[in-house]
Amino acid sequence: MPAVALVVDDSMLIRYTVGRRLEDYGFTVESAGNGVEALEILNRVPPDLIVTDLEMAKMSGQELIAAVRSKPKTAQIPIIIVASRSSGSKEAEKLANFLVYKDIDIEEQLGKALKALRIKTSPKKRSATK
Repeated sequence: MPAVALVVDDSMLIRYTVGRRLEDYGFTVESAGNGVEALEILNRVPPDLIVTDLEMAKMSGQELIAAVRSKPKTAQIPIIIVASRSSGSKEAEKLANFLVYKDIDIEEQLGKALKALRIKTSPKKRSATK
C-alpha cells in the first residue's frame, strides 16, 4: 500500500507542484487548502507525511502542527513546512521535521527532505520521452 502524504497550502499551484513531486516519489496525495480542511482529512485518512504552509486562512500551519502534535495518534507523523523565507518560519521550524522554502527550487529541497526523513516509498518509474 503506498504511503499517504497530506499537502496543506492555500496556493493551488504549490499544492499541485508539491503533490506531483510526492507522487513521483510514490506517495498517494491528499490535499487541503487550510488547516481546518487538513484536520478533517486527518480524521479520515491517516497520512505518513504532512507538508504544510504556515500562512493560511481559517487555521494557520502553526495551529495545524500544534493540533497534530497534541494527539498521540498523530504526534509522530513527520511534518515538512513549505514557507517563504520572509514568513518568519524559523520559530515554527522547531515544530516540524524539515523546512522547505517556496522561493528556492521546491522540488529539489523536497527530495532532500524526504531523503533526510527516510520515508519509505516506491518512486514511480518514468518513461523516456523524446
